[in-house]
Amino acid sequence: MVLDMTPPADAPLFLAAHGWAGATILPLAGDASFRRYFRIVDGARSAVLMDAPPPHEDPRPFIAVANWLTERGFGAPRIHAIDEVRGLVLLEDFGNDRMREAIDAEPDGAVVLYENAVDLLVLLRTHPAGDWRPYDRAELQREAGLLVEWYCPAVGLEVDTAGYVAAWDAVLQHAQYDRAVTVLRDYHVENLMLVGAARTLGLLDFQDALAGHAAYDLVSLLQDARRDVEPALEQQMLARYCAATGEGEAFMRAYHVLGAQRNAKIIGIFTRLWQRDGKDRYPQLCPRVWTYLERDLARPELAPVAAWFDANIPAAMRGDPLALSAR
Repeated sequence: MVLDMTPPADAPLFLAAHGWAGATILPLAGDASFRRYFRIVDGARSAVLMDAPPPHEDPRPFIAVANWLTERGFGAPRIHAIDEVRGLVLLEDFGNDRMREAIDAEPDGAVVLYENAVDLLVLLRTHPAGDWRPYDRAELQREAGLLVEWYCPAVGLEVDTAGYVAAWDAVLQHAQYDRAVTVLRDYHVENLMLVGAARTLGLLDFQDALAGHAAYDLVSLLQDARRDVEPALEQQMLARYCAATGEGEAFMRAYHVLGAQRNAKIIGIFTRLWQRDGKDRYPQLCPRVWTYLERDLARPELAPVAAWFDANIPAAMRGDPLALSAR
């Protein structure tokens, strides 16, 4: 499916009402949701228009999290104007320098960029969580269930769903937390911008923030579904985080349990994006996610979940669901 990047019909009126009459509207990006983004150019100044059309999208969570982050000194885009009814939000433009492309262009600079991203998470955990929904066991179970709901039927597997839930019940105790932090939930190099001459980190795609375990965003960063993160780099960044926070083995158990949970969820979501939404590029990312998932499943604390996978999803059926369904 090709995403329609025609600007919203009411965008010119919205822009004119907020001092951007006659500005040029350029397609910028779409994402895995119904949201679309456009760059607004007026002479030497620019902004970004987020189109979050109701009823599919609601821009209010994005605005709330953005304000929470900026009030605490984190690099969320400033909000210039809002039309909640139409789902239009005019944002600060962070430019084009994403962490993903910066690493691809200069691989030798990857370590410093990852260190900066890890250090931001160290700072984020010093703040009590915002007033978000809890990222509790029920939510983790629901998300992990997306794998059996979407991936397994897509590749023609009938699996033990009750056993899957029981296996996760046996391991999610390791992901309990005493003090919740704000979890941005999609904290990875395609959502991190390098802003200005100082290349400070700008944050994107955080509207689904919850109050949960500090390890989750670290998993998002270091087990990135969209690019390979080598195990050595992952371990180096984990060591940096633990040295800065004093975390130890209990944190590492939580990290790998949440890694397995997140990767199972992503495999389910990417399959759903293909089957339900017609977005055919997502299944090809699944083999990488399976690699991360199997790395996590090798940990002893995940033995019940690993045993379920061994009994229900053969190694040959772990991969690109679109390709596997065509066999």
